[in-house]
Amino acid sequence: MVKDSARIVIIGGGAIGCSIAYHLTKAGECDMVLFEKSSLTHGCTWHAAGLVGQLRSKRNLTRMMQYSVELCKTIEADSGQPTGFQQVGSLRIASSEARWQEIKRAASLAKGIGLEMQLISPKEAQELFPLMSIEGVVGAAFVPGDGHVDPYSLTHAYAKGARKRGARFYEGVLVEDIVVKKNRATHVVTDHGTIDCEIVVNAAGLWARQIGDMAGVGVPAGGVEHQYLVTEKTGRIPDNLPTLRDPDNLFYCKPEPGALVFGGWEEGTKVCGQDGLLPFEFERE
Repeated sequence: MVKDSARIVIIGGGAIGCSIAYHLTKAGECDMVLFEKSSLTHGCTWHAAGLVGQLRSKRNLTRMMQYSVELCKTIEADSGQPTGFQQVGSLRIASSEARWQEIKRAASLAKGIGLEMQLISPKEAQELFPLMSIEGVVGAAFVPGDGHVDPYSLTHAYAKGARKRGARFYEGVLVEDIVVKKNRATHVVTDHGTIDCEIVVNAAGLWARQIGDMAGVGVPAGGVEHQYLVTEKTGRIPDNLPTLRDPDNLFYCKPEPGALVFGGWEEGTKVCGQDGLLPFEFERE
């Protein structure tokens, strides 16, 4: 059986749900439970590449990512859980003149909020990432404070930090319904019992749409297919490569120990499941 009542119920035990729990408990909101239908990280977080990039098109988003970088470094001491954060820097490639102008505008934003960012030539980018071809590259931005993190470890660091401040986590508990009265969620029904609550947080990731439907709230989200490639380990991958993004060619590259990971956002991506709705059993597929 689950707890009878809690002020806050969080649905979803991925990086977002556990981060919400962590930050709420740090703010003093400790009367909360988190429900995860399987095990922590089994969902979007399991599929995540773990890129940590600070530069965004909006000032507030960039500040949020600056905070995320600092958090990746400090949460290890707070929780006792390593996050696997590697501050190797990032390259953002411009393969068109329009993209290069966009990057230069972003450099002005970065300067205004104290984010270290360097505009560099294609040759300088290749010196940082010797495996890349610079054919068609107009220029690049290098952000030395960026890097990559292990999503699994980071999520468990959030969870440990929240648990030590009083949050309760229930794994293997499936949410079946949300009771709404006078436009407010009052109960969450699970396969292990019903819990009274004041606030429900939908952090269900791939399943956020289904959870929203339970409360009569439309969530415009669904699953789509993407390709993700991991090379075989060889002795030819240099150490401490930065992460690399090429938005014109719709791909990213992340270093792994002795290997490289490639992913992207393909045009015309195929919707997963029925109308983007994935079965709850889809966790680590």
